[in-house]
Amino acid sequence: MTLNTKPIRSLQMAVLLLFSAGVFAQSEGASQTPPVADKNVGESRGTQAQTPDKGRSDDAYVIGANDVLAINVWKEPDITRSVPVRSDGKISLPLAGELQAGGQTPRQLEQEITKRLKSYISDPEVTVIVTESKSQKINILGMVARPGTYLLSGSTTVLDAIAMTGGFKDFAKQKSIYILRPNPDGTQKRFAFNYKEVIKGKSLEQNIRLLPGDTIVVP
Repeated sequence: MTLNTKPIRSLQMAVLLLFSAGVFAQSEGASQTPPVADKNVGESRGTQAQTPDKGRSDDAYVIGANDVLAINVWKEPDITRSVPVRSDGKISLPLAGELQAGGQTPRQLEQEITKRLKSYISDPEVTVIVTESKSQKINILGMVARPGTYLLSGSTTVLDAIAMTGGFKDFAKQKSIYILRPNPDGTQKRFAFNYKEVIKGKSLEQNIRLLPGDTIVVP
């Protein structure tokens, strides 16, 4: 008796065709899926570009009295320490002795300390970081919304400082404002500021750039 194999072969061909179609469809779907790696690379690059450069701000900062400095000398724990800047602008450091820190940037002070330590240490590596900024401040007193002590940043003028306080209180004498600036000999220099004139574009030289230690008085 001879068996008819045609139906069996037809069934096998149908199964093979269905299987091939399924594999092809999966391949097509995979090729249309966007690559995740490219997206991650883009995000990584964006984050890196937005990272602030802290070194520049440190290089521009001018050290003043009462600032606190973290001085690190690599592999020298006896010299590494946190030191306050005295009222005369000086600090004391083992081996380096007394140094003038006030008026210098952290980078300049690093170079000076390195120079002095070379007599005792081979190739000293020094890092200076301002951990507490107490010198770059001004005081605003009198008839303003929020009198007090403010951190001085950038090219702050008298108008900028008044804006930081939230403006004047009622009955403030806006034409009689003055700024007190300490001199090295302990005396004070006085600058007049007429708010009414300045906001009208008159006598703009009164809108001086403030310095650390200035006090604005609004009677």
